[in-house]
Amino acid sequence: MEQIGYALDPVVATVILTILMLGAWRIGIRLGRRLRAGNGMAPQFDSAAMALLGLLLAFAFGTSMGKYEQRRIAVVQDSNAIGDFYTCATLLKEPIRSKLQAVIRGYTEQRLKVARQQVNSLNLESALTDFERTHQQMTTLVDQALSGGTPIAESLTNTLNAVTGTHSAQLAAIRDRLPGDVLVLLFLATIVTTILIGRSQGFLGSFDPIGMLCFVLIVSLVIYVTLDLNWPEGGSIRVSQEPIERLMSSIQK
Repeated sequence: MEQIGYALDPVVATVILTILMLGAWRIGIRLGRRLRAGNGMAPQFDSAAMALLGLLLAFAFGTSMGKYEQRRIAVVQDSNAIGDFYTCATLLKEPIRSKLQAVIRGYTEQRLKVARQQVNSLNLESALTDFERTHQQMTTLVDQALSGGTPIAESLTNTLNAVTGTHSAQLAAIRDRLPGDVLVLLFLATIVTTILIGRSQGFLGSFDPIGMLCFVLIVSLVIYVTLDLNWPEGGSIRVSQEPIERLMSSIQK
């Protein structure tokens, strides 16, 4: 169930949900007609279902926005950590200074490359392997600087730890998704609410296709944006990499 948040393509899921909602509406109309033909009681739960659906949509959208904001903050923190580490590297003596600066520039380029491409599980694992290798290179060079008796040993060590720490935080933010149970509940609530609306219209014999299409469109768009925010490696709403880009421009000078 937890893997649902990783596997759902926002476009495909939204198109399928839209079709299911239209089909559920037609099913609801037929149920309402049968209820009226059998002299049943008028449906009374469609308003409550719509209110509950609104709460679920607001919760899911707000949670996805919160996770998006966490990823944005992680990029800023990562940029600051790399920048501080590069500043410390400029205070070292040669040849360690040039070597460490080159590794940091390469690391920054790696970050930008991964952020700009469509990431899947295969190339993500490859990128993580490259990052770990680069972290090891940084650690080796810092160890050499410490062995040489650099006066900024504490600052150099702290900034290296900050770089590796923000890397872990950013990876955790990327992997943080809406729970699959929440998405399933959201989809079920959408379908059930649409059926109840159709049943009420069928019972009353008053149909509003335009209004229903607008309802389906609005709900589908909200769910699409929610899913897109929940898919950081392939969605159309991507976290801006401007902090890393500005850092890359400054350290290349």
